Amino acid sequence: MGTTKQCQKKIKGELDNKLQLVAPSREILEELAVNAAKEGTPDATFQYAFCLSKSAEPTELRYAITILDGLVREGYEHQVDCMYGSACALYLLRDYDQARSRCESILRTRPESRLASELHLACIASQEQKEKEDVKKMATIGTVAVAAVGVAGVIASALMKK
Repeated sequence: MGTTKQCQKKIKGELDNKLQLVAPSREILEELAVNAAKEGTPDATFQYAFCLSKSAEPTELRYAITILDGLVREGYEHQVDCMYGSACALYLLRDYDQARSRCESILRTRPESRLASELHLACIASQEQKEKEDVKKMATIGTVAVAAVGVAGVIASALMKK
């Protein structure tokens, strides 16, 4: 079991590095947006949305998901690529459950997909890491609350003695 967790963490680290390296520049996004608007073809729209799905901006990531999901609904021929782009955007938005669900859908139809498999494992590792962080936050909040009650009790008893 420990080997699997280590593998997930390693893949997560590698994927996070890859996603940082492929974040598109403003110039590329603007060029693709102009091209998608001018051509109006599903391929041009896909190129723009797929590139947008690697952005560092949350609003752009949500927009990419909307476009890519729309292409899937319209029956675009590269649906698996659209789903992968949406999964990447969801991962970057820290919506690991939805990203994982998209990866699982891809892996059901294409079990050999290395990219979907890596993203799937990264989602699992990220969700576990997020849950651990949440537990630590709750423990810290609980400790602070108990300490505050203790201090209030000491102050109250000191005031009662006077």
